[in-house]
Amino acid sequence: MTDGLADDLEDQPYETASFASKYGLSDKLAKAMLIANGPSRRACDAAASTYLRYVALRRERPK
Repeated sequence: MTDGLADDLEDQPYETASFASKYGLSDKLAKAMLIANGPSRRACDAAASTYLRYVALRRERPK
């Protein structure tokens, strides 16, 4: 059985500042991700996670 409150929160769009803070993003980047991925928290979380993995891989890549 799922928690109705948790389901309701999943349906609510992120505020730019809270999304930026959660993932350590600039407000500008967070806003772009939120616009590009719609109101879905799951899609926005996935986009942020993918972006952060990409950035980490770029840092590890030898020059």
